[in-house]
Amino acid sequence: MVLDLTMSMAILALMGALATIAGCLEDLESDVGSQSNPNSQVQLAPQMGFLHRIYNKAVSGEPVSNGLSAVVAGTVTSVLLSQNYYSLTAIVIGAFVGAIILAIYATTSYAGRVASQARFKQPLYMDIMRYTTPTIMAHNFIMNFCLVAICYIQYEILGYPFTIPFLALIWGISAGAIGSSVGDVHYGGEREFQNREFGCGLNTALSGRIVRKAESGIRNSIDNVWFCAKFGGPVTGLALGLTVFFSSWPTTIWGYTWTAVGVGILIVLVFIILNRLLEISVRDAYGPYKEEKNEKEAKA
Repeated sequence: MVLDLTMSMAILALMGALATIAGCLEDLESDVGSQSNPNSQVQLAPQMGFLHRIYNKAVSGEPVSNGLSAVVAGTVTSVLLSQNYYSLTAIVIGAFVGAIILAIYATTSYAGRVASQARFKQPLYMDIMRYTTPTIMAHNFIMNFCLVAICYIQYEILGYPFTIPFLALIWGISAGAIGSSVGDVHYGGEREFQNREFGCGLNTALSGRIVRKAESGIRNSIDNVWFCAKFGGPVTGLALGLTVFFSSWPTTIWGYTWTAVGVGILIVLVFIILNRLLEISVRDAYGPYKEEKNEKEAKA
């Protein structure tokens, strides 16, 4: 019994580690390709007279894009496993095919978007496409590998009733959603809104300036991913890793019982309370949101 529990916890720890890496690389992949929320600033830049050197592949939201990439990787892996390929070989090939599919969408999206902005004299920089696309593929390949490895563990070792492609779709969407919600704050947000009053938003006349200045010269996508690798990527990975760990930990200990369900609900409640306390702390430190301040001034 103790040995079984130890092995289960070891498998859970491995899944958490893989999810942490996958979450980190997913966020960095979206940053280097400008598929986070601030990509709207990149799209607006030429219209505001700011030409830029940032790759912009936002053909869809991050959850949809990553779900597609992951499910392609999971499907190819399942087909290869059915042909008696070694597990590791099948996962690697599947992850690579998923990365290729994403690269196709990325290049067509980026080139098409720039072409549609020709009236604003936005050029298509071939060097940006040449060295950014492989970077996007590299990040996506690692994410696909980690997510499909998690799905393989769940299906083959833990005996989940769902197939590897279906699990890959769910985890791909989850990774994209977490990257979109957690990682976006640390891509451009602090540069867009620096020297601005807390919660004041961004004036339309300032749109597009997110793309202007980097540490050296005009900012490009490699500048973005370099910056996000310091904090945005790791904190996104931590969020996905904790999601996998805390969603699997109760059933690992107590099995599929009501006790596990109760512990899961308790974990969610604890995080809700912690998030609320964090929000209160931020408001106390930086002042009320702009809307609230305007209301107080109007009443005064």
